[in-house]
Order: sequence, then structure tokens, then C-alpha cells
Amino acid sequence: MNFIFVSPQFPQTYWLFCDRLRRNGVNVLGIGDSSYDSLDWNLKNALTEYYKVDDLGNYDQVYRAVAYFAYRYGKIDWLESNNEYWLVQDAQLRTDFHITTGVQADEISEWKHKSSMKPHYAAAGIPTARCHHVSTIRSAKNFITRNGGYPMIAKPDVGVGAANTWKLENEDDLKEFFRIKPDVPYLIEEFVEGNIFSYDAIVDSHCEPLYESMTSWPPSIADIVNKDLDLGYFTGAAVPDELKKLGRAALKSFNVRSRFVHLEFFKMTKAREGLGEVGDYVGLEVNMRPAGGSTPDMMNYAHSTDVFQIWADMVTYDKRLLPESEDHHWCVYAGRKEYLFEYEHSHEEIMAKYGDRIVMYERRPEVTWATMGSVSYTAHAYSEEEVYEFMQFVQARKENA
Repeated sequence: MNFIFVSPQFPQTYWLFCDRLRRNGVNVLGIGDSSYDSLDWNLKNALTEYYKVDDLGNYDQVYRAVAYFAYRYGKIDWLESNNEYWLVQDAQLRTDFHITTGVQADEISEWKHKSSMKPHYAAAGIPTARCHHVSTIRSAKNFITRNGGYPMIAKPDVGVGAANTWKLENEDDLKEFFRIKPDVPYLIEEFVEGNIFSYDAIVDSHCEPLYESMTSWPPSIADIVNKDLDLGYFTGAAVPDELKKLGRAALKSFNVRSRFVHLEFFKMTKAREGLGEVGDYVGLEVNMRPAGGSTPDMMNYAHSTDVFQIWADMVTYDKRLLPESEDHHWCVYAGRKEYLFEYEHSHEEIMAKYGDRIVMYERRPEVTWATMGSVSYTAHAYSEEEVYEFMQFVQARKENA
């Protein structure tokens, strides 16, 4: 089997996907924009060959790289990046090279446009916030009036996370949004008060999950950036039954096949007429790639497994070979912005208290400081109460900070 992995060097942990494929006897071919010498030695050992391009965003360059691999190694069986940024390009390359193991160019819009996701959620019986395609301020006002008034959220129809998102509290906010918004398609949506939970799954070619997980996220990554808060989140010991039911229904409705996916839901903390009651789940958006950051590692620690191997076995054999472990618990991430603030507890104090629980301590790359923190601690926990105790201890700031 010939597998082209696009951008295998970023995120850094993606060498593990390549390594597990290689262990399964797959011929792993990398295309990236980093020099070969700069690659992690683990990645070098996993790749049969690496093709450097000047710009991964230049389709002609990447096309030529795929053509070279096809000429040198024969038919390409898979092409994947597992990276949100390259999903559209991945789909176009599959179409152009007749690679049928993934989504094609004429299908990818359903996975990228937030407005296109809503009919799929509806077909699965999952409520979503009502939305309006932004055109004029008058039509926006009419939508807001018809759907319960402020607050509202304005966000790009295509985008990831909280990038270029506005919370509209009143008409002044709406006017300011129209004054400065980028010239790209936008949606205005009902504001849902709730916590974010993700249903994460590795799915076979029959739309059946081989692995399932739940992660609880802070309600607003934008607040973490804009208000200089610290990121704390956790992967649960199990997936709640209702979330599992909705996640599986979404897999069917979106026709998800042969992928590692990250589906986001709100769990409402305040009822909204026509949408749901406190405790109900509301569909937020689908991300047809693994969860970001350290989350795949946290899944491994929480469930005593290897999601990279489960994914590679899905690719190679279309089934799960690793048995389900009976050792399930919580895994919690706590970031600190030490470049901005002083903290109550030193690294030594954290290690003295939690050293036997901590599974990762990282000094993070500067590009992630605003969201993930400049340093982070990831630990086992054996109850949700312990999760929050750990975050509070690690992230407690000195009063003058």
C-alpha cells in the first residue's frame, strides 16, 4: 500500500501516524515544506521518501510531488494530511489522481461550510443554532428580532474555532461588525450558552466507530486569547450515552468513512426557546480530522490505548486490532502563560504534589502560547473532581499577577 502523508512534520506528533503505518508494512511517502534535515528522526525513520515543496499551499507544486510518487512507486492508495488546513487540497488531489479512499473535491464543501453542516445535523435529529447568511444590516436585524434577540454570534461560514468571531450584544456591536468584518461569507447565529464537548471517533469504511472518546473544552477559546486566560480541558473516562448516540447519528448523516474525526457539541447551561433545555446537546460543527493539540495523546492516557495504531489499522485492515482496555480514567491538561504571569505554585511544588500523576510536561512552541500556554502539565485523574482540583492548583496565579 502506498500512502502519501501531506505535512507529516506538523503538528510534531503526527510522526506517530506515519510510524504506525510503517509498522503495518505501509509505504509512507511524505510531502512537506520543511527541509529534510529539520525533520524529527522518528519521522525520518517512518518515511520511505520525503518530497520537499517550497509552499504547501501551491497546488501545482504539491500536484507535481504526488505525480512523482505515483511515477516512482505506482498507484497511490491513500492521501491524507489529518490537518484541517489542507482538507480541501487533499480532496482535490484525491480527485485528480483517482484516489478513492477519501472524500472527493465535489464532497468537501459539506464538511467545510458551517451552513452546509446544518442540514446533516437536522437529518440526524440533532438541533443546531438557527443562522442567517450575512447580506445587509437590515436583514440581520430582522433575523435577530425573529429569533429571540441578542446576544448573537457572527462567524465565518468557513473557519476553525473562534478565529474572526464576534459576540454581538446589542445593535452597536452589530453596526461595528458590519463596519470592520472581512470580505468573506459570514453567518449570524443564535448564541448558545453552554459548555463544549467533543465526540471523537476513528471510523471504518462502513461508517462504524472503531474507537470513541469525549473531551470537555472551555466555552470560549477567544476569551482565552483576548482575556489572557489559561487553557484547561480534559478527556473523559467514557462517552456519555446521549453524546455517543448523537455522535453516531452524525457519523451516519455526514457519511463519515475511514477517518479520525472531531465533532463538537454544546451542552446547554441555559435554555433557549426553540433550541433546547438545560443539559441538552446542540450540534456546533464537524471537523473531519483528529482533535488538535495534545488531545490524541490525552486519549491514549485516558483509555490506556494507542489511537495512532487504531487509526493505522483502520487504514490498513479496515478494522480495530487493539483490544479495548479496562483501564479508563480522566486525563487533564493545564496550561500556564508564564511569559505574562507569576503563579502561586512552582514547577517543583506541582511535581511534588502530582509527580506520580503527570504524564507530560511541555515547554510549548511560541506560536501556541496565546491559546495553549507557554508551559503545560498533563496528568491522570480518577474523578472529575480531581480534574478541576488539578487545574486550579496548576493555574492559580499570584494576587499581583
